Amino acid sequence: MDTRFWPALVVALITYAAVGTPTPSQAQRIENSNRTTEGIPELTKPLGESLHRYENTRGALLAGWMNGVDGLLIRTRFGNTPQAHWVERPGGARQQLTFFDDPVSAIGPNPTRPGFVFAKDTGGAEQWQLYYFDFSTHDIRTLTDGKSRNETPVWSNHGDKLAFSSTSRNGSDSDIFVVGLDGRPARPVFARSGTWDAMDWSPDDRRIIVSEYVSIEETHPWVLDLATGAAVALSDPNTKTFYSDIKFSKDGKGIFYTANEGGEFIELRYRDLATGVIKRISADISWDIERFTISKDGRRVAFIVNQDGISVLHLLDVASGRETPVPATPKGIITAVDFNSDGKRLAIALTSPISASDVYVVDVNTHALVRWTTSEAGGLDAGQFIEPSLIHFPTFDQDGGKPRRLSALFYKPPGAGPFPVVIQIHGGPEDQARPGFESEIQFWVNEMKLAVLLPNVRGSTGYGKTFLGLDNGFNRENAVKDIGCLLDWVGSQAVLDSHRVAVYGGSYGGFMVLSSLTHFSDRLRAGIEFVGQSNFVTYLEHTEAYRRDLRRAEYGDEREPKMREFLERIAPLSNADHIHVPLFVAVGANDPRVPASEGEQIARAVRANGVDVWFLKFADEGHGFQKKADRELFDAVTAEFWFKKLLKAREPN
Repeated sequence: MDTRFWPALVVALITYAAVGTPTPSQAQRIENSNRTTEGIPELTKPLGESLHRYENTRGALLAGWMNGVDGLLIRTRFGNTPQAHWVERPGGARQQLTFFDDPVSAIGPNPTRPGFVFAKDTGGAEQWQLYYFDFSTHDIRTLTDGKSRNETPVWSNHGDKLAFSSTSRNGSDSDIFVVGLDGRPARPVFARSGTWDAMDWSPDDRRIIVSEYVSIEETHPWVLDLATGAAVALSDPNTKTFYSDIKFSKDGKGIFYTANEGGEFIELRYRDLATGVIKRISADISWDIERFTISKDGRRVAFIVNQDGISVLHLLDVASGRETPVPATPKGIITAVDFNSDGKRLAIALTSPISASDVYVVDVNTHALVRWTTSEAGGLDAGQFIEPSLIHFPTFDQDGGKPRRLSALFYKPPGAGPFPVVIQIHGGPEDQARPGFESEIQFWVNEMKLAVLLPNVRGSTGYGKTFLGLDNGFNRENAVKDIGCLLDWVGSQAVLDSHRVAVYGGSYGGFMVLSSLTHFSDRLRAGIEFVGQSNFVTYLEHTEAYRRDLRRAEYGDEREPKMREFLERIAPLSNADHIHVPLFVAVGANDPRVPASEGEQIARAVRANGVDVWFLKFADEGHGFQKKADRELFDAVTAEFWFKKLLKAREPN
């Protein structure tokens, strides 16, 4: 057992007082300020200087170029939550513009005047309201009704109006609204059942592309005429295709879009709206195009390829149809791209395993790459951060007559091992384990000497349409079998300790943690799940109405008897008696996606078996923990849980 990291943890920030030593089935409930705990002991190795430094790393996310003033808008955290900041020049000081207790998101610069839109909710409830920040006066104006869910704001080209989606009509369907900067209330322009988003405005601002989201495998885009209300479909309603983004060309005669139209991967294409002729721009790239942007003059298109998890930047000259050179970028994930007003500079946000997100600018003529922000590493030596390797392991079934192979990111601590292992399972399930910066993983690997594996089980994005659907409906537990195969791989590696393996995950990853524990308790030492589902039936019955049909498309419709029986049968809650190892459950009281009751019911059920269960609930959080103080507490308890349940010798229940 390696305990060398513990002497460095000397600055206590949070202390619990355990009253007595109750048995696991009698865990005492303690309510303190904004949190409720059950079964969490006093932190005998308190949160200290080392963990605190990792938690004080921060990144800068790109929001876009400011108009009318020089500089870029970014989203970063200097207080308790991420807020909007302005950076005037490369390496310049960041000026904080918004100051709220809750984080701001969806920051979008106005295309013609100095100002920006942003979204903010209260306590993680995701009932976002939209606001306009006037950069000239620093006044903030509320644009929405103050009570419904409002999101995906898109500016008109003239910068005088915003299109956005809102649930204000009935609380469940998301309609398209338009609001101006004149102080008048927003007006509905497109109201239908389902979940609809505005994608783009035509160059003359007379039309809007709107899209219905059915699932990660199916969307239906339309062109809406604002004057007449007429809508023309851009897709075949009988064909299951995912259109991820659509933008008008500069002349308004066509559209650039990304879709897996007729193929496995999401391609970048151009369609002439009059003739219907389609040009496949990225046909020779067998990976997903994850995002793109068009310069204001329409001459260039920048697009990002997700190449086995790594982002690769491409730049297209529209007139010639040829790609132009781009500078090499650090190996990682490009999360945003935006041209400045004259199209000569392209801003990108990039994160890597050894660097938190920062903003860079590409000069499209000279191909120079200039770093605009340098995010803090909490006083740590970033040169000591660990880069993962990409490994592949065989799973239980075949693909094309050969054993199917899955990928995983593998973080190995310095030294010879054998190392205890944490398998971190991503959420979604329409997500992908990718090489971005995660401070908690760096802490586990560097300070706790834990090896960490991030697998892409079936159902992950990035590997084609067929792979994405392999876990749907009645195939749900096949993804759990993939974890069993990863455990087999762990057992074959001399550098890893197969007798000390734990699972960790949030949201759908939380379900995967719980389900893995019901199947592999004899091969696992412990598990941590946060904001995850413990029973898809109770989850679907209690998730917010606007999400219910979207999730049924992925998990199955619990109203159908056969599907309901299946979901009940595979539910971790129904199999809680198979979990025999310690469990830590954390939830947000305001979670609109996965209600806190999902975590509460599995904690009770597993504890009733005499298993040691730690439980933590935040009263001011939703689906994930956004406030710095709350995240620090969760991380501190996580570190203590790993120390007691994974690093130490096995303790009897």
